[in-house]
Amino acid sequence: MSRDQALQAYWQESASWDADRAAQAARTARIAWVTAGAGWTCAVTACAALMLLMPLKRVDPFLVRVDSTTGVVDVVPAYAGATQMAEPVTRYLLSHYVTVCERFNFATAESDYAECGAFNSPKRNAAWFSEWSTSNPSSPLNLYKDGTTISAQVTAVSFFKRASGLTDLAQVRYLKFKRHADGAPGEVTHWIATLEYGYGEPSKDASLRRFNPIGFRILDFHAEPEVLNESAAANTTPDEGGRP
Repeated sequence: MSRDQALQAYWQESASWDADRAAQAARTARIAWVTAGAGWTCAVTACAALMLLMPLKRVDPFLVRVDSTTGVVDVVPAYAGATQMAEPVTRYLLSHYVTVCERFNFATAESDYAECGAFNSPKRNAAWFSEWSTSNPSSPLNLYKDGTTISAQVTAVSFFKRASGLTDLAQVRYLKFKRHADGAPGEVTHWIATLEYGYGEPSKDASLRRFNPIGFRILDFHAEPEVLNESAAANTTPDEGGRP
């Protein structure tokens, strides 16, 4: 074999070796891209599966009851908001709402605010927040920060039926007793509130459900002073305990 033939064979072998290296690098890159694509596909599929499963994950509160006599244990079913409530129940809830939300005592203000919020609709809660905000000069937190207390006593609850037959409006008459922190004589005012209410599914939040376990909602609330004659007002003068 001549020297030129030997060099030609060497160059051909070198070229084939370089081609093999290039082909191997291309195969490795292709495998890497396929593996990365499969990994991303699995990740996206897993995220989609988790998003689809999220609505199925929830916490349902339940109450376990133990009979004190027999020791039998059973689970008390939770109210799901599908039963029509009797009028006495609605009357009590309206009275309770007005009593709690129209009173003010700095010691219980935070608890009363949270309890009223548990009954309010989102729209009513927005107005409730604005009313109690410290940036509002008329907020009870600003008006009565000297220790003045306000208590409320419901005197009458009336229901109204719409032309469609739906009963979701009520008027609540109540008294507000103001007791000044400086010991000055208290004041009694007469008020009348118009409320639009309804029932819905109880909140899944345990902190709200403990205040409102049956989904009672105040959709709208409007209160204004009630003008009475002097004889009627005299009959509601509070005694030393702040009651008429």
